[in-house]
Amino acid sequence: MARTATIERNTAETQIALSLNLDGTGVYDVENPIGFFDHLLRSFCKHGLFDLTGRIAGDLHVDQHHTIEDTGIVLGSCFAAALGDCAGIYRSGSFLYPMDESLLRAAVDFGGRPFLVCEAGLSGIPLVSVQDGGEASFQTDCFEDFWNGFVQTAKCNLHLDTLRGRSDHHKMEGLFKAAARAIRAATEIDPRRGGQIPSTKGVIV
Repeated sequence: MARTATIERNTAETQIALSLNLDGTGVYDVENPIGFFDHLLRSFCKHGLFDLTGRIAGDLHVDQHHTIEDTGIVLGSCFAAALGDCAGIYRSGSFLYPMDESLLRAAVDFGGRPFLVCEAGLSGIPLVSVQDGGEASFQTDCFEDFWNGFVQTAKCNLHLDTLRGRSDHHKMEGLFKAAARAIRAATEIDPRRGGQIPSTKGVIV
């Protein structure tokens, strides 16, 4: 049975449509207007082996918050829809990811109760780059907004920690990669579970 989902969210602030395949090969084909955010999502898919396609648009003339947070909401909704009742999955996972001078950790539990602990240790200073012939930036304070949106709709408990590091770029990218590997481990099918729901309650709520 294919574990896939397509979710759309259209508001006065954002227009986002994403299609997810949990059991993919890391294919990423998303129209994303924010260069570094595109890099983060591409890394997430590559390291989690998730296929993700779609489009992201929003009121970037205001700032990046609505667009980035709402993308987290839509992506989390895709995971929830693709997982269904979570029957047969491992449910929890963790990963320690080294990226040059930075060491990042992610731990996740798809137990039905949303909670985010994010100790990324970011400076709060936007990353500046050149995009479409002009200057562009990524609002580092939106990093946590994305993951907060994700956990609320994916209904998972996620801890993200920078254990050491200097570069905000490395911290954020490494945490996306660590999260991808942890989420991949948690959402893969456990062959020993025999399709049972991984909870003593008999249901994930």
